[in-house]
Amino acid sequence: MSREYLHVSSHALVAEAVARLRDQSTPPGEFRRLVRLVGSILAVEALRELPQRQATVRTPLEEAPTLRLVSPPVLVPILRAGLPMCDGALDVVPEAMVGHLGIRRDESTARPVGYYMRLPPITPQTVALIVDPMLATGGSAASAATQLRDAGCQHVRMMCLVAAPEGVDRLHRSHPEITIWAGALDRELDERHYIRPGLGDAGDRAYGTMG
Repeated sequence: MSREYLHVSSHALVAEAVARLRDQSTPPGEFRRLVRLVGSILAVEALRELPQRQATVRTPLEEAPTLRLVSPPVLVPILRAGLPMCDGALDVVPEAMVGHLGIRRDESTARPVGYYMRLPPITPQTVALIVDPMLATGGSAASAATQLRDAGCQHVRMMCLVAAPEGVDRLHRSHPEITIWAGALDRELDERHYIRPGLGDAGDRAYGTMG
């Protein structure tokens, strides 16, 4: 799949991390570390173009013209699986503000069910980055984007570890303005709406819990 709104990383370190994340023998601590690493790399790409302003700083030798961010981005992890990936993004943009969205999937209908929202102040210039390891059906991502839009955010992006074509298409249909950065694009969803080949439930694997 080649789309202008989908960027699949070609970074060798991302490919290596995703390979190890897929491995069912990778323990939770290492899983979290790898998710955090991919979060850092993808955040650099996803936040490459942010609004900037002219500024001046004093070096040890003289004043130098420079560029500064107009405002820090807002990272919005979808609970709970998005938290380790968000930590990776914060490693490269520690000044970012963080909102949290609680969205779970109803296993009987595969539809998103929201249960929590807490966002920092949103301005017309705010750039929000949705953070969720799995873009499967696209329901949770589309719901998150709608909540951010309703909160007044006009500039929304998304990053994920693994995406399914079905989820990419659904998010694009619902929010064609959103660009997606992914660590990998997988083959398909199965009859249970799980990504294949995938890497299992990212939240359960990160925290050592059972689904």
